[in-house]
Amino acid sequence: MEQREKSWKTILIDVLETNRGLVILFFCLPASFIFNLGLQIQKCFYRMFLASPKRHDERVRDIQRQVQLWNKLPTESRKNLCTSRPNWLSLSTKFFKKTECHQIDVNLFDILELDEKNMTVRVEPMVTVGDITRYLIPKGYTLAVTLEIADATLGGLAMGTGMTTHSHRVGLYHEMIESYEVVLGDGSFVKADLNDNADLYKCLPYSHGSLGFLVALTLKIIPVKPYIHMKYIPVEGMKEYCDKIRELSLTDVDYLEATIYDKDRAVIMVGNFSDYDSTLNVNQLTAWYKPWFYKYAESFLTKGPYTELIPMREYLLRHNRAIFWVVESMIPFGNNPLFRLLFGWLLPPKPAFLKFTTTPGVRAYTFTKQVFQDIVLPINKLEDQINISEELFDCYPLLVYPCRVYDHGEHWGQLKRPTDLVPGEKFAMYNDLGIYGVPGHVVKKKEYKPVEAMRTMEKFTRDVGGFSFLYADIFMTREELEEMFDLTLYEVVRKKYYAADAFPHLYDKVKPEIDVLNMG
Repeated sequence: MEQREKSWKTILIDVLETNRGLVILFFCLPASFIFNLGLQIQKCFYRMFLASPKRHDERVRDIQRQVQLWNKLPTESRKNLCTSRPNWLSLSTKFFKKTECHQIDVNLFDILELDEKNMTVRVEPMVTVGDITRYLIPKGYTLAVTLEIADATLGGLAMGTGMTTHSHRVGLYHEMIESYEVVLGDGSFVKADLNDNADLYKCLPYSHGSLGFLVALTLKIIPVKPYIHMKYIPVEGMKEYCDKIRELSLTDVDYLEATIYDKDRAVIMVGNFSDYDSTLNVNQLTAWYKPWFYKYAESFLTKGPYTELIPMREYLLRHNRAIFWVVESMIPFGNNPLFRLLFGWLLPPKPAFLKFTTTPGVRAYTFTKQVFQDIVLPINKLEDQINISEELFDCYPLLVYPCRVYDHGEHWGQLKRPTDLVPGEKFAMYNDLGIYGVPGHVVKKKEYKPVEAMRTMEKFTRDVGGFSFLYADIFMTREELEEMFDLTLYEVVRKKYYAADAFPHLYDKVKPEIDVLNMG
C-alpha cells in the first residue's frame, strides 16, 4: 500500500514537472495577480492613512523603543534581533529563520526629501525601485545605480549592494550612498557618512542587516533625458565580444550591458541619454504584448545592428517582465506572441508570491535543478568566466554588466582591494556575471552535482579576486567566506556599535537555511 502511494506521488510529481508551464499559467499567474493586488491595496491604504514623511522621526523613535525594551529583557532570554518583515517579501533566494530571532517592526516606506541642489534623494529603506523611478523620472532624475527589478527595496540594496548598466561609470550601488541612518543594538540612533561614524559607513554595505536597523539613507541622483538612445551590436566570436565589452567599459557611454547567447555569440547594448528623435523608432518595450527584452535583443544576431529610442523608465525596467530570463524556465511558451497577447499582462509572477508559496520540496528543487547567481569578477578574466560557467552549468544566456570596483585602501568594509587597477585610475574594471536558469546538464538529463559545481565556481571566484552577491545561495564555509571578503573592520564595528550581542553574524545571515554542504 505504502509503495503504491509512493508511486502515485511520483507520478503526480512527474506530471506537474512535465506540465509546469500550464500549472503556472492556470494557477500561479492568476493567484500571483490577486496576491499582488492585495499588496497594492495594502500599500495604498498605508500611503493614504499612515504614511507621512513628517512622521518619519516618530516612526524611528518607535523602532528605538522596541529595541530598548529588548535590552531590558534578561540576558539569557534575549534572542538576536531582526526585522519582522516576512521572508517572502525579500528578493533573496534564502529563507532566514526569523522565528529564532526577536523581531522588530520596521515599517518605513516613504520618500522623504529630494535635494536638487546637492543631487540627492533621502528615502526610507522599504521604498522600492518601482516607487523611486515613478517619483524621480518625471522630475528629470534617476538614481545613479538603479536595479532592473521593480520590487527591489532601496534599503535591501544598501545592505547587500548591487550594480547596473551605469556601474561602469560610477561603481557599485553603495558608492552612490551619501549617508545611512541606523538604529543600533542598544537602541541609539546614529548617522553614518564619511565624516561621522565613518567606520560604520564603510561596513554597512554587505552587512545584510547584521550591524543595525537601517531607517533612512541618502542616495546620489543623476539628471536624465526622456529617452535612451539604444544601439544593439551583435558580435560573433568570444575574443571579439569580450574585447569589445572591455573597450566600451572604459568609455563614457551612459549604459552598457551584454547578453551572451552561447560561447560564440553575444549582443552588446549601448545606451545614451537622448531627447526625442523623429528619425528613430520609439520602442515601448515593457508593454505586456511585446517580446521579452532578452529575446528581442537576441533577434539582432540575425537582423544585424539596430538603433532605437526607449523611454527612460521602460529602459530601466526592461528586464522586469521576464525577470531577466528566469520566467522562461517556469513558462517555456511565455514569449509566444499569442501567450503575450492573451496573458502577458499577468507577468511577471510576483517574486513575493513565488517565495510565499515555496514548499520544502520546491526549495530543494531550486538547489538541485536551477542556478541563480550574480558573481563579480575581474573583466580581464571574462573569457575564463564564460568557459568555467559553461563547463559547470552549461546555462545560457549569460548576463554581463561591466562595473568599476574602487580601491579605497586597506580594510574598507567587506570588499577586498581590487587588483589590476586601470592605469592612472583608482579603480579596476570588473563585471557582474549573471547565471540564471536551469543548467544544460539538467535539461539534457546528464549528471549534475550542484554543490560541487557551485563550490568550484566559488573557488574560482576567490582565486581571481572576485566576490559573490550574497542575496543568492552560497555554498561556502565560514572560513571560505572570510577568504572571499575582508571582515577585519567588520568585526571591530560589530563590537563598537553594539551589534555583536544583538544581531546575527554576517555568515549566519547569508548562509542557506538548508545544509547545502551535506546535500551531495
